[in-house]
Amino acid sequence: MVKSMTGYGRAVETRNGREFTVEIRSVNNRYLDCTVKMPRIFSFAEDAVKQLVKAEVSRGKVDVFVSVNAEAASDVQVTLNQPVVEGYLSAMRQMVEKYGVQDDISVTALARMPDVFLVEKPQADEQQLKEDLLGVVKEALANYNHMREVEGAALEADLRSRAATILDLVTQVEQASPQTVADYRKRLEEKMREVLENKSIDESRILTEAAIFADKVAVDEETVRLRSHLEQMDTMLTNGGGVGRKLDFLLQEMNREANTTGSKCTDVKIARIVVDIKAELEKIREQTQNLE
Repeated sequence: MVKSMTGYGRAVETRNGREFTVEIRSVNNRYLDCTVKMPRIFSFAEDAVKQLVKAEVSRGKVDVFVSVNAEAASDVQVTLNQPVVEGYLSAMRQMVEKYGVQDDISVTALARMPDVFLVEKPQADEQQLKEDLLGVVKEALANYNHMREVEGAALEADLRSRAATILDLVTQVEQASPQTVADYRKRLEEKMREVLENKSIDESRILTEAAIFADKVAVDEETVRLRSHLEQMDTMLTNGGGVGRKLDFLLQEMNREANTTGSKCTDVKIARIVVDIKAELEKIREQTQNLE
């Protein structure tokens, strides 16, 4: 299945007392460019997140946003720094005795002093944190890929429809090409009769001229290669995966065959058909820019 390069996925899950929110969004880009934005304390897991994205995405500008909220602060221990408190109290009492200032020492005043409290947090298990985070990232990636597959299916249907149109136009070129040579031979014969009037016409000369003309305007090779390229396109879409870049190269070859066909043809009808082929190829090229 082919996928679109644009997509969005989100996952929110609480694991081991922490709520993880992961959002993934992407836009078109020639190559894979992944940016991860997360709290600094989780920076150790950034490379692991990028590796998960790389395993699922082959190209596109991908942004991953991670936010983490702790459910409660029950695992944080706050204790009194007794030596510091006693030092403050002693100094304040000396101020009262020595300078005769008002003794208004209070808990509120002491609590504002630096280093009165000791705040201790248990050492986080980085391995567990990484596993929890990556689990939510995987869920967000699944949602993100689902959206890309839905859009990819719509793109594939459009590409197949346009490829079928081109195949029909190629068939029209093949059917009209022999008639072009026949019409040329008829015009050549009429012109020679007009010039020579009632004199006999060298049939072999007409055949030779017609053969030379037929060789110049023959588009058999181009139409055969166009058919082959369309078959390759069908195979790529059927196999799925990252086909966007491959289709880019294939379309260059198809455009080359269409241009050669257009330069060879002298018939107005065929010229118009070639213009239609090139128009469809351009629409396919535009849609291919959205494929991974």
